[in-house]
Amino acid sequence: MRIVSGKYKGRAINPPRNLRARPTTDFAKENLFNVLGNLVDFEECDVLDLFAGTGSISYEFASRGARSVTSVEINPVHYDFIRSTARQLGIDNLYAVKANVFLYLRSCPKQFDIVFSDAPYDLSGSEAVVDLVLGGDLLRPGGLLIFEHSKKMDFSERSEFCIKELRKRA
Repeated sequence: MRIVSGKYKGRAINPPRNLRARPTTDFAKENLFNVLGNLVDFEECDVLDLFAGTGSISYEFASRGARSVTSVEINPVHYDFIRSTARQLGIDNLYAVKANVFLYLRSCPKQFDIVFSDAPYDLSGSEAVVDLVLGGDLLRPGGLLIFEHSKKMDFSERSEFCIKELRKRA
């Protein structure tokens, strides 16, 4: 696993074997950020990364110049890894939060330009993230919610979504 582009391009991220997260592949990250790069100016974005896992997406946003990145992860091993990796890379605008995502979203005092959510596909109730983010006024006007989910979930009836599917590539 590596950082695909930006200030930390090419830097390897080596999570310990006891990390239970499934990191986003470099190929998928590259595709995601190519699409996002046409939609936003990363340097003007405050980003919220939910279910941050290894922190791979958070590091990518930071590498591309995001103003701030907040990484929320409940697993203490993953949380410690995110903090130590950010420190090793010299990322000073990444804020790791050890918390239950659902509780965090209910009390979050900040708005974000991008909210990225990649919950484990088998996590029951993960679709509640959409309502908590949109109902909690966590997105700034014009902000983006990126919600990775299994094929079993259907959001096609949600009028607030303008992009229903980014790509089915990875």
